[in-house]
Amino acid sequence: MKVLVVGSGGREHALAWGLTRSPSVSEVFVGPGNPGIELPARTVALEASEPNAVVELANELDIDLVIVGPEGPLVNGVVDAVQASGRHAFGPTAAGARLEGSKAWMKEVLAGAGVPTAAHGSFTDAATAATFLNTLEGLYVVKTDGLAAGKGVLVTESEEEALLAVHDYLSGEAFGDAGRTVVIEEGLRGPELSLLVICNGDPDAAVALAPAQDFKRIHDLDHGPNTGGMGAYSPVPIVGPEMVSQVMATAVTPTLHSLAASGIEYRGVL
Repeated sequence: MKVLVVGSGGREHALAWGLTRSPSVSEVFVGPGNPGIELPARTVALEASEPNAVVELANELDIDLVIVGPEGPLVNGVVDAVQASGRHAFGPTAAGARLEGSKAWMKEVLAGAGVPTAAHGSFTDAATAATFLNTLEGLYVVKTDGLAAGKGVLVTESEEEALLAVHDYLSGEAFGDAGRTVVIEEGLRGPELSLLVICNGDPDAAVALAPAQDFKRIHDLDHGPNTGGMGAYSPVPIVGPEMVSQVMATAVTPTLHSLAASGIEYRGVL
């Protein structure tokens, strides 16, 4: 089987590394990839966020399976285009990827599914956002609605700093159109947990991978602004099978059922 991995980061490097060790895989291509990936796989020029470009490359290389890593290509409909061309793809369609592409919509999905989440609101004007900020206390979280490479989130104990971020995001100066809507949340304290789940379209058949802890801040000791991720480790000593089961039952399965009820069969990693 010939596989094309779409993306250029560490995630795609790890995927390529694993795929080259599978007896079911004969060739692995990564587009656009990076120089470090050239050892386990072959990198190819590709505009990853352009669905037609991915389809053309898959046809040229006679690819059997396209695996899409980054959020941008998923939100842009790369999986939809590959499937429409008659080839297999791993990843959510644009409709499912909206969970990542719009934090405001994601909050609506969680609310509809009955999934516990922080107190929050979505805003397109600073005055209304400021009024909501006044109702919170302790820890403030300001997020761009759209994709910002993992950097469009501010966590602060200062209401003034949070309001400055709101103005910065809404103006478009920081993150362009991704920040034209902001999501403000009540900050929750505690250890972070990332649980990745492989989904096949059946809400009750999702399989959880090993839990991980992600460290996003740019400086040591959890200081500085958020990044797309400075590092992560797995397994997580404080997380056992019971907690994983709880997360699946209270968050993952209800979310997948809610998506299915709206006509979205989520396939890929959630």
